[in-house]
Amino acid sequence: MKHRLPFVPTLCVGLAVAAMIALGIWQLRRAEWKAALLDHYAAAENLPPVAFPTDPDAVEDVLYRRSMVECAQVLSQDAMAGRNAKGRSGWVQSVHCRLAAGGEADLVLGWQRRPETGTWAGGPVRGVIGPGRGGTARLIADPPLAGLEANARPDPADLPNNHMSYAVQWFFFALTALVIYALALRRKWRDHNGRVA
Repeated sequence: MKHRLPFVPTLCVGLAVAAMIALGIWQLRRAEWKAALLDHYAAAENLPPVAFPTDPDAVEDVLYRRSMVECAQVLSQDAMAGRNAKGRSGWVQSVHCRLAAGGEADLVLGWQRRPETGTWAGGPVRGVIGPGRGGTARLIADPPLAGLEANARPDPADLPNNHMSYAVQWFFFALTALVIYALALRRKWRDHNGRVA
């Protein structure tokens, strides 16, 4: 006896599977994009210094490159958990500054064992541009300032590139949906044949 596929359930499962496959392909493309971006970041330390980006749209192109700013006025100071250049846990001292060239920036002055905020009053800061909060950048001082120890240098290898695993998950979900639907159809047809017999 010839079995017919139920139209609405088959359409729903087909659309869901197509969406999952499309998401898997999108994640594969994101994985390629992320790999190229990480290669760009890895090469950044050998490129010449650039102006510090105060526009969030310019941050991605200059991350992990050297830069310099002039902190004209310290607007706030903060201490947060972090590691030094030797990997020891402690407190990273940072400031939010008004820049002499205009705009504002977050600057990481260095590392210390205790969460004490310092009294650094501003001045020139050289260092490496690292990712900040909300798509902004921050400058990690190198050499450190205010008598602090060297902070851990921002490393592009710390950025996750898990798009490939997401792609595998989406393809697995699509396959699982197809297998479950096939088993449901098989059971339905078997029950139907049992009733007919």
